[in-house]
Amino acid sequence: MDENNEIVEVEEEITVQGNDTIKISNEAVATYAGIAVSEVSGVYGMSGGFAGITEALSGKKNLAKGIKVDVDEKSAKIDVNIIVEYGARIPDVAFEIQTGVKKSVENMTGLKVLEVNVHVQGVHAITEKETTEEQTENKTEE
Repeated sequence: MDENNEIVEVEEEITVQGNDTIKISNEAVATYAGIAVSEVSGVYGMSGGFAGITEALSGKKNLAKGIKVDVDEKSAKIDVNIIVEYGARIPDVAFEIQTGVKKSVENMTGLKVLEVNVHVQGVHAITEKETTEEQTENKTEE
């Protein structure tokens, strides 16, 4: 980015002004963060918001579900709400999320990520029914 470029927030969007204009919505930043979170092992799913209703109505998976983005001039603060898998070490999962989200958002948007706050909303315990279904799937694959 040139030194002449300015970043200005415009109604939930970031505008990079220089010779050209680029607008990055909070939703786009949240989607990059969501993709990074989905790649971390130990994360069962995302939690929060009305995303579940939106997914049900549209039939599309919302990659920004459970992610809140607060963007200002040249930086971003990101809150991630997750459900971890039973047996996953929470501090390790949280650290991987923080580093992955920071790297992804900074590389893709050019914004400086100041904070990635991970909020563990629950733990997904494997139920007896899921274990039985998994065993059945493994037998049919053999």
